[in-house]
Amino acid sequence: MIYKYTVKNNTYNFESLRELMAKASPHRSGDVLAGVAAKTYEERIAAQIVLADVPLKQFLIEHLIDYEKDEVTRLIIDTHHKERFEKVSSFTVGDLRDWLLSEEIAGTDIADLSPGLTPEMVAAVSKLMRNQELIAVAKKCEVVSRFRNTLGLKGCFSTRLQPNHPTDDIKGIAASILDGLMYGSGDAVIGINPASDSPSRVRQLLEVLDMFIQKYEIPTQTCVLCHVTTTMEIIEAKAPVDLNFQSIAGTEAANKSFGIDLKLLDEALEATRSLKRGTVGDNVMYFETGQGSCFSAGAHHDLDQQTCEVRAYAVARRYSPLLVNTVVGFIGPEYLYDGKQIIRAALEDHFCGKLMGLPMGVDICYTNHAEADQDDMDNLLTLLGVAGCNYIMGVPGADDIMLNYQSTSFHDALYVRQVLGLKPAPEFEKWLLNFGIMDEQGKISNAQSAHLLESLNHL
Repeated sequence: MIYKYTVKNNTYNFESLRELMAKASPHRSGDVLAGVAAKTYEERIAAQIVLADVPLKQFLIEHLIDYEKDEVTRLIIDTHHKERFEKVSSFTVGDLRDWLLSEEIAGTDIADLSPGLTPEMVAAVSKLMRNQELIAVAKKCEVVSRFRNTLGLKGCFSTRLQPNHPTDDIKGIAASILDGLMYGSGDAVIGINPASDSPSRVRQLLEVLDMFIQKYEIPTQTCVLCHVTTTMEIIEAKAPVDLNFQSIAGTEAANKSFGIDLKLLDEALEATRSLKRGTVGDNVMYFETGQGSCFSAGAHHDLDQQTCEVRAYAVARRYSPLLVNTVVGFIGPEYLYDGKQIIRAALEDHFCGKLMGLPMGVDICYTNHAEADQDDMDNLLTLLGVAGCNYIMGVPGADDIMLNYQSTSFHDALYVRQVLGLKPAPEFEKWLLNFGIMDEQGKISNAQSAHLLESLNHL
């Protein structure tokens, strides 16, 4: 189908819904590099005007990637909830935007609709919204997940304690864990990106983490972010696996580049749940995504990178995960050039993930060769706190010495909690209070650091 817009005797032609979506997407370097971006600001506005009038039903007819060629497309279409969609089936993309922004529409209404929305519909409506609108709608949404604690509740703001070390040195990791806990970090997960994906090393790290949280009865979960097949191997060997991690993307071909498909993820979910290690819930999967991953794998099918990203959320939604986060600036300036593009992409991802019913976190980050700095990240951090982001990263000094990128620190999480009046997950907050790390006003004390330090020295 050809989509057209004419103004002052100038006609803009968009040869397909795929092209229209790409041209309507806010400017970013990855789409320019892929050759799918609007050539001018005027063409982008024309595409957005046309997109606003596209019926939502059109996304069920005109698939952006062929049904027969892509299992993610098949997942999206085959699991679409027709009854939930019925209430908005007469809407255009613009109508959906107005409905979401209406003061009469609450988060419960959005959650009820969520199974009736495809990722392409969600991506489309985000392209029509200003940053403040992405924040306002996401703020309405409460997406709760549970394993050893309860994440995503209104008024809560959690962190992944990320104690990475370039050689997986246990003492270095232990020092970072102590530092994070003393600042109230780690309620989302204590998660290590290992320098080695070897099963023996992954198991060793998991056993150390498990020993520590069991000794002090810390109500959180642990994860070593290795490939899903490595985790499945050590599950068979009875390793103490809480969460099964995997990077995912929005096309079958991109997922194949990660060495996964839906069948493998199905098996991973079943294997991890079989361990029954959760105490308050069984959300056992942890997924990471990022705009540009499909294009970097040569697997984007001429889609814009943001639409590909939201399709990845359909994959995540299948597995009722505990955690999903977009590692927004990690891939580099080839995909998100500067602070402005990173901020916009993060707000889009968070908004779209929440609309898809996912417990969204954001790794607020950038690489050292991007046109961004920590002031940009402070701005984004504050915006996401207002938007109701479930969790962020807690990295010592905000500088990941293993992955070599800039993220957010334990102090950054404290700042957001203090200025916005937010708290850790309730079970974790109770532990912090009982252990003397935090007082009733949310202020941090170091009274118990010596006891934790002594324990960590023995690991």
